[in-house]
Amino acid sequence: MRRRMPGLAGWLAITTGVLVTAAVVAVSVAGMRSLRDLADAQALTRVELAVAASREALRQSADDLLTATRVLSERPTLQRLLGSSNPAALASYLARYCEGASLGACSAVGDGKLLAAVGDEVDWTKVLQSAGEQSQRFLVTGALPGTSLIGAQSAVTGRENVTVFALRRIDTAYAKKLSERVGVEIRIEDFTSFHPGDGALGVINSDALSRSAPVAARIDALDAYAASLPVAAVTGETIALLQAILPHNDVMGPVARMERRMLLIALAVAVLATVSGVLVGRHWIDGVQRLTDAARRIGAGDLSASIPEERSGEIGVLASTMEEMRRNLIELTDEIRLRESQAQAVLGGIVEGVYAVDQKRRIRFLNPKAEKLLNISAADAFGRFCGDILKPAYNAEGRRPCEYACPIIKARDAGAAEAVEQIETVPGRSRRVVVTSAAGSGGIQVQVLRDETELEAVRRTRDTVLANISHEFRTPLAAQLASIELLRDGLESMSLAAQRDLVASLERGVQRLTWLIDNLLESVRIESGQLSIRRHDVLLKDVVEAARDLIEPLILQRGQKLELASIDQLPVIRGDRQRLVQVVVNLLANASKFGPPNSVIRIGGGTADSDGVDLWVDDEGPGPVNPDDIKLFEQFRRSGGEDPEESGLGLGLFIVRSIVERHGGRVSLSRTAESRTRAQVHLPMDGML
Repeated sequence: MRRRMPGLAGWLAITTGVLVTAAVVAVSVAGMRSLRDLADAQALTRVELAVAASREALRQSADDLLTATRVLSERPTLQRLLGSSNPAALASYLARYCEGASLGACSAVGDGKLLAAVGDEVDWTKVLQSAGEQSQRFLVTGALPGTSLIGAQSAVTGRENVTVFALRRIDTAYAKKLSERVGVEIRIEDFTSFHPGDGALGVINSDALSRSAPVAARIDALDAYAASLPVAAVTGETIALLQAILPHNDVMGPVARMERRMLLIALAVAVLATVSGVLVGRHWIDGVQRLTDAARRIGAGDLSASIPEERSGEIGVLASTMEEMRRNLIELTDEIRLRESQAQAVLGGIVEGVYAVDQKRRIRFLNPKAEKLLNISAADAFGRFCGDILKPAYNAEGRRPCEYACPIIKARDAGAAEAVEQIETVPGRSRRVVVTSAAGSGGIQVQVLRDETELEAVRRTRDTVLANISHEFRTPLAAQLASIELLRDGLESMSLAAQRDLVASLERGVQRLTWLIDNLLESVRIESGQLSIRRHDVLLKDVVEAARDLIEPLILQRGQKLELASIDQLPVIRGDRQRLVQVVVNLLANASKFGPPNSVIRIGGGTADSDGVDLWVDDEGPGPVNPDDIKLFEQFRRSGGEDPEESGLGLGLFIVRSIVERHGGRVSLSRTAESRTRAQVHLPMDGML
């Protein structure tokens, strides 16, 4: 009798059972292997962290010990007992304090001699030697057999020649406290009495000492994971060795239980898959195959493919549903194409950058403005994480806003969110953008980028300028108001000389305000291109003297002296006398502002060559850090002096450079051989524009 071959349903059941069983077994085996590898890695990390945390605990203990020592050094009772001649009373007091503070030993040392010592029988000679080589906190080995010590020292208040010391044992009891703290068994070995290469931990002890870093490994002889870390003093001397021991069973016990559960689950899944395959395979699937072929063509984009008619039950319903779906797809495709073209037109025309991301915040769309702003094409950005494209600035903790303040994540809960971020689209240049995020729709979220870099810069400049102007005007106005009030109240009783001084103060204030207003107006003219230079013969000596008459009251007000050097030799040039006077006034004002009070300011010059003349102003100030920095001549560039009130508006050198360059000259800052700051102007004879 001919044996009947399994039908499609049978093959489906057999294939499904075999494949699912193989897949489940493979996944289970791989999962168990990965689980064991992960457990090993976590165990090694755990013991490494344990010794590192123990070393940090030692440091904290040293800090606590230093605090206790400082408290002891400030005790009036200790100071009184040190002044008495009763060593027993001093030792008794130290013993009580040492016991109350849970210290191993305490002592008082004066002029290198031990005045009193209590607690453990330690070798105080070695303690004092280690303390002298280290700092207020120190570590000692060899002073107490088999035990390392943490120590701290502090000078007694009012007795600089007397120092109190406190010690704490790093012993088995201390290791037990560390074990409870870190959750792993900690052992502490004193280095003087310890042989790192011996025993089961010899290899990792040697590696840890050579690297001066934690070394962890699985130790088969102990059936445990272990880590070793040396503890060294600030001098580099190894004091002790920290060891962490984690039993292998503590790590692999839970892993074994998890593996058993995974095997049981794998077996249950394999059985369930096989049974399900048998049940599904019993149904006639010819109609399903025909529908599958039609669906495949529709999925490939052929919406003209017709759906075959099926008369049998559920398959017939499926066929009619698929046909209705095909018609709807045709209508939806046409509608989507129309809306896509409209959306592309809108997104391409708006001035803000727009980008869209999926649920994993990967870029799915960039409009042209966003491409330009982020300096990347849409094709290159597609599929990449948005934080890697925007490159937002890291905070002080080294975290990006993507990790803790992402507007995309916030918008998923709140419906909308906005954030201001500094992004770096070009290396070395950051831009300030406002990111507005909408709630997700269909797994896609749309964000709008508004670039406010230039707007923010304008705001900062505006605020700075207004603050500077207000400050610079308020100071002379306040001084003038005070002079006016004094003059008003003392008209009948004040001496003529005092009245003249007040009037002179008013005059200086008016001159300073006039000078500030002239600089502001000149800056506006320069910015608007209205600065014009008239050319006529100008004697530079007259320019210097006119500038001196204008600025000298302000110079004298600071007790400074103005010296004229060789100005009689200054030639006649072609230029604008009023503008050149303004140049010299600003240079002299700058020298007065940054020169110290009661110092000397010198102005001089002479013919530099056949075609030009140099005019310079020296002061005794420290000068700028980098005299060659061209930014010193920018508008509103301020360089604060010792007195914040002397910081100025930052217009003087800007106006000087603008006027000098209009004359065809140049201006520079330098330091002279006499350590003076020199501002030098070079002007051509013909003053060419």
